[in-house]
Amino acid sequence: MTDVNELVARVAARPRRVSGPLPPALSPEEVAAAERALGFRLPPLLARLYQEVANGGFGPDYQFLPLTGEGRTVVGEYAAERAASAREEVAYWPEEVLPVLDWGCGMCAAVDCRGEDGTVLLFEPNVLGDDAADAWFLDAPGLAGWLETWLAGTGWYREDADEDDRAAEQPVPWKEAAARIAGAP
Repeated sequence: MTDVNELVARVAARPRRVSGPLPPALSPEEVAAAERALGFRLPPLLARLYQEVANGGFGPDYQFLPLTGEGRTVVGEYAAERAASAREEVAYWPEEVLPVLDWGCGMCAAVDCRGEDGTVLLFEPNVLGDDAADAWFLDAPGLAGWLETWLAGTGWYREDADEDDRAAEQPVPWKEAAARIAGAP
């Protein structure tokens, strides 16, 4: 089991060693305001990251988006995806799934906020067809484990992951996708 206090400290330390200063962290009041705007609470670890590490700028490759503020934010991206999904003939974005990191080419890492563990999902719109569920993959059962994979340098997304037998397995289809897109609790 991961010691969350130690994990948060390691997440904060890594980008400071590699890329320099991070944006300021958010206050508990700012996180609470974001939660009110979203209409749901963040998983505890995700809230702590934004309050104790930084308002984005940490994490794998393209790094976490800011939760709130100027430009692209998690709150803004969530609202945009939900609105775009509602306009489509086939809805594709489930409630309470936050896009937190842009992988490029339309793909993103997202956190399911319905559970305390913050299941991490991969949204891959390049495979969208008649069944939007085909675009959703389970990346990690929880945010803590996903962050541990990043810190260990064993993420599937690394360029040399196919040469490393320690690399995390590729994401698998998210079994709950169809029900969640349809609005099931």
